Formats: sequence, C-alpha cells, structure tokens
Amino acid sequence: MSLLDSFWFVLVLKMVSIATLVPVAGLLIGYAELKISAHMQHRVGPYFAGGRWGWAQLIADGVKFFQKEDIIPADADRPVFKWAPALVLLSAVGLFVVIPFGEGDVLVVRDLDIGIFYALAISSIGTIGILMAGWSSANKYSLMGGLRAAGQLIAYELPLVLSVIGVVILAETMSLNGIVEAQASWGIPFIVPQLIGFVVFYIAALAEMSRIPFDMPIAESELVTGFLTEYSGFRFLFFFLAEFANMFTFSAIAATLFLGGYDPIFFDVPVALGPLVLASKIAILVFLMIWFRWTWPRIREDQLQSFAWKWLIPVSLANIAITAVFKVVF
Repeated sequence: MSLLDSFWFVLVLKMVSIATLVPVAGLLIGYAELKISAHMQHRVGPYFAGGRWGWAQLIADGVKFFQKEDIIPADADRPVFKWAPALVLLSAVGLFVVIPFGEGDVLVVRDLDIGIFYALAISSIGTIGILMAGWSSANKYSLMGGLRAAGQLIAYELPLVLSVIGVVILAETMSLNGIVEAQASWGIPFIVPQLIGFVVFYIAALAEMSRIPFDMPIAESELVTGFLTEYSGFRFLFFFLAEFANMFTFSAIAATLFLGGYDPIFFDVPVALGPLVLASKIAILVFLMIWFRWTWPRIREDQLQSFAWKWLIPVSLANIAITAVFKVVF
C-alpha cells in the first residue's frame, strides 16, 4: 500500500488543510468586513499595512495581539477562563469537518451519514464557551453577556434546527454530500421550495454568531464588550477568529443546504471547479452578513426572544408541515 493510499496520511493531510483554511478564511473575511464597512461609510479603510490596499492589516493586528500581555483577573476561575476561547474556536473548526467542497470523498474531511445533525450539534458548543468566558471572568458585565448568549442559544437553536428539517425531508438524507446530489437530481436548488427555511436558517445563524442585529451578548453601549471585557492578547484574538470562521462555515452550510453547494445546478462546469462554485456562493452570503451589520440597529433583548418564539419557530413548524404534505402527495 502506497503512502497516498494510507487512511491516516489522507486524514492528516485533510486536517492540515482545515488548520490552514480556518485562519485564511478568517483573514479574508476580516479584511472584507473592514473594506466593505469603510466603503459603506465613505471611508478608505485599511490603507498602509501591506501597501495601498492594506491587505496585511489583519496580519499586523494578529501579530500585535500575540505580543500583548495575557491578563487574567485575580478573582477569575483560571482554568475555565483560559480554555473558553479555545472551546469557541474548536467549535468553528469542527464545522469544517463535514462541509463538502467538491464531489466525492476527496474534498471533505468526513462525509457523515448524519452530517447536518453533527454540524448543528457542534455549532452549539461555541455558545457554551461564551457562557464559560462570561461566568469565569468575575465581571458583572461579562456574566450578563454570557447569560444573554445562553438565552439566545436556547431561543434560536430551535428555529435553526427546524429550518433544516424541510431540506432533509426533500433530500431524504442528512449527509451534506447527499443533499447536494439531491439538488442536482432535482435540477433546482432547494432555496426554491424552501425559501422560508432558508430565511429562517440565515436569521438564526446570525443570532448564533451574535452578529448585529443580534449582538446583545457583546452590546458595547450596554455591557462594555460583554463576555470579552476581561480578555486580552491572543485569547481575545481567538474569539474574533472564531467569529469570522463561523461566518464562513455557516455560509458554507447554508450554501450547501439551499444553494446547491459545489454544484452550479444551472450551468455545466468541470468538477474541478466545484470549490470555486461553493466559494462564490459563500462570498455572497458573507457579504449579506457584513451588509446587515452596518445597516441594521441592535434589537432589544425582549424583541429578540419574542421574534424567535412567536415568529420563527411557528413559521418553521408550518414549513415542515407543508413540506411533508408536498413530499407525500407529489
């Protein structure tokens, strides 16, 4: 058996690729956020680091954070405080495992039969890390931010899961590769019959990431920076890297479930271009996340809970019922 045929060699190669992709995706999305927000506010944005376009700004910021002192509050629960950022980042990295970037088993770390179930379960771990950060910081603002994050998880995890069930009913599989293949066999992306599910999933994903207008766990004008208040140095950097990585992964999952993933559906392109097709769809969804951040105001905590329990969950349940009837009848 050659080295290339070795299971462990292929697995290690895939894991190294993921370890490289996470920071690269974070840098690209972070740079895009700086430039797009600057354009929307009629500013230049990053300009000096890396030349005229400021392409090295995020690299310079990363080096700066690693040089800063790692300060831990005297009354903090030190082990929990230290490991919380790693747990949040681990959640973001774990989502990359089941995302298919191309046809077959080569461009996915592991094509699980319960791939979407795994992805939704792993995405919840990040909020546990945020709650750990808030509780262990010995700071009232951090604790309030952590509790808000926990309440947000409970409220928006339900619509996030329910919005996916319609896709699983249509595809008859929970494998992300199988869902892409089902859309290719239908000849249309699932966003057409599952537009409601897509909208609910996208809104719930924004809430899971605590992105504006759902950034109550951070809320600078109310809680300083919420659960981030006592963090500094590279641990502070880990939280931001996890946020940008989650923007990529949630957009990739949404593109896979509702937009055909690596399959262009309506166009005949070589299989080798599958990763570029998926990347273009991810770029559109990430742009929408950045656009929403700089155009929507933060909503109140009671509005956040009411929107989830009174609107998103009932709409998701109705979507499941309609999809099930459609599947049985037609």
